[in-house]
Amino acid sequence: MTFARRALAIMQRCVAFVGLLAVGSLSVDAGARGQVERSGSATVQLQASGPSLATRVRKYLAVEDRDRAEALLQNILLHPQASLERVSEVLHENRTYDAAPVGMLPSQPVRVRGKTLSYGLFVPPAYDPDVASPLVVCLHGAGFTGDSYLERWAARLGEWSILACPTTMAGTWWTRPSEELVLATIETVRARYRIDPDRMYLTGMSNGGIGAWIIGMHHAPRFAAVAPMASGIDDVLFPFLENLRHTSLYVIHGAKDQIMPVWLSRNVTNELARLGIAYTYREHEWTHPHAGGHFFPRQELPALVEWFRKQRRDPYPRSVTVVRDASHLADFGWVRIDATDRIAMFSEQLIDQHGDLIKNHVYAKLAVDVRGENHIEVNAERVRRYTLFLNDTLIDFSRPVTVVTDGSTSFQGTVTPRVETLLRNARRRRDVDTLFPAQVTIDVSR
Repeated sequence: MTFARRALAIMQRCVAFVGLLAVGSLSVDAGARGQVERSGSATVQLQASGPSLATRVRKYLAVEDRDRAEALLQNILLHPQASLERVSEVLHENRTYDAAPVGMLPSQPVRVRGKTLSYGLFVPPAYDPDVASPLVVCLHGAGFTGDSYLERWAARLGEWSILACPTTMAGTWWTRPSEELVLATIETVRARYRIDPDRMYLTGMSNGGIGAWIIGMHHAPRFAAVAPMASGIDDVLFPFLENLRHTSLYVIHGAKDQIMPVWLSRNVTNELARLGIAYTYREHEWTHPHAGGHFFPRQELPALVEWFRKQRRDPYPRSVTVVRDASHLADFGWVRIDATDRIAMFSEQLIDQHGDLIKNHVYAKLAVDVRGENHIEVNAERVRRYTLFLNDTLIDFSRPVTVVTDGSTSFQGTVTPRVETLLRNARRRRDVDTLFPAQVTIDVSR
């Protein structure tokens, strides 16, 4: 039985309980020795008067039209104050947040693929728009909605964080649209409320726990912690657990769970242990009169909340491991796999079609490690091209950089930070919290 069918069967069993449970101006494309390539700049007449540099930067980051964005970028580059230092300051300046609604806010709209979906939102009454708040994203189980989870989890978590609970059809969190829903929910909440980027957490129960595993693995650098409950993943997804090396994990499962057997979490945590990835595992013996062992016991709540509150993201870890299928070739922290050999590609329903590439775990893998000063070691499996996004936390720009890929020097030279690279990356990532003014692209020799 495929994982999708197994999950569907589990979902149908869960429903029975519902009524019962209350880019860059500098691009270093490196072959054997590395090359520097600068993109051309259109000549733009800079007017003596007009919007401030900060206003122009904010417009550039926000505008949707690409041609308009390019014109704004060139205008910024000609501004007399557009130094790397000043533009970095503008990007780091705290955005002003207006007063926004607080309390229980069900059925908030969010746009995904041209459709309006919804999420439930709880904002503590004491929320201060001048103070960054933690954000917990909680994914519901089959037969529930974000609003129904909002009610129970707002009471459980208390008022130390903002809580967002998106709604997906029947809890199908393993699908690509649901993955995009979670990311869109986070972006929408962050547009309205001041969120601490280093204190964002992902959790979920049952089918929502499946989503916490899958979405957490693919987007691990976004989250300080992931806490799946009463769930598990197919073993063909185990290679992606390596993406969680720098993400705190808290796994909860009931030993007497009749819906999601406890061996699902045991198998995943055994694999985490084999990979040397740290985690906390709580296996409880509690049962519910209607749900049996498939529920979240209140006795486990204090420890979970205390654990959440201690977790912080490291935005620039000096070592990164990323495993990708062909449908997820996107930025992963400060690295990105750009091109690969023939590897598995997930469908919109994730792994509903178990082809040979998926069965045989044919994925791309990149392991990157900053060793000493400006020496970067890279191991690549089924990777043909990759990009490193760099800043002064990771390297010293005043000294040459050496990149060694699979034992051979693939780049050696000076990497120059540039305003254009900084702005292009900030806009493409929709992120001003992790900034990269330089990048190196490596073609892997065969």
